[in-house]
Amino acid sequence: MSLALDRLLADVRACRLCAVHLPLGPRPVLQAGAGAVVMIVGQAPGTRVHATGIPFNDPSGDRLRTWLGLDREVFYDRERIALVPAGFCYPGKGSGGDLPPRRECAPAWQAKVRAEMPRIALTLLVGQYAQSHYLGRRRKPTLTETARAYRDYLPGFWPIPHPSPRNIRWLKRNPWFEGEVVPALRAQMQSLLRGRA
Repeated sequence: MSLALDRLLADVRACRLCAVHLPLGPRPVLQAGAGAVVMIVGQAPGTRVHATGIPFNDPSGDRLRTWLGLDREVFYDRERIALVPAGFCYPGKGSGGDLPPRRECAPAWQAKVRAEMPRIALTLLVGQYAQSHYLGRRRKPTLTETARAYRDYLPGFWPIPHPSPRNIRWLKRNPWFEGEVVPALRAQMQSLLRGRA
């Protein structure tokens, strides 16, 4: 337990920085513990996550847990895994799905939350918005190339596509991801989490 982190999380959950732009109002959703060794940075909550207040509590989360080889108990243990999306609140619906995370969120909170988790050994960057924030110009021209070149970002970062059902076509076009990258990622997760039970 960390009082500084708990105070910071209370500040995050009280954030109203972009409230006027949020169709369902602010409801920051994240999980973080001072002992976490893995940080997962996704996009932003969808409507189901907004309603429940539980990160990745949707089909995307089901696929992500399968990729990582983790059950819900381990995945939702904040002293092992931090779930800190690029945007903490549901951003609204766009023409092709949910809107991108609000631009105000990551610059305001990511570094502050991360600084309170000194044991983070790996940050999983889920989707282009997380990769843009953390990798910047180190990203390859496409998400596909960035995900394929994951070794270039180790040991600190591991970029992957978003596990959304909307990405089924991408997964079918890129079987190397689930055939080669997912087993390596799963092994890395098991290695990092061993002894954190």
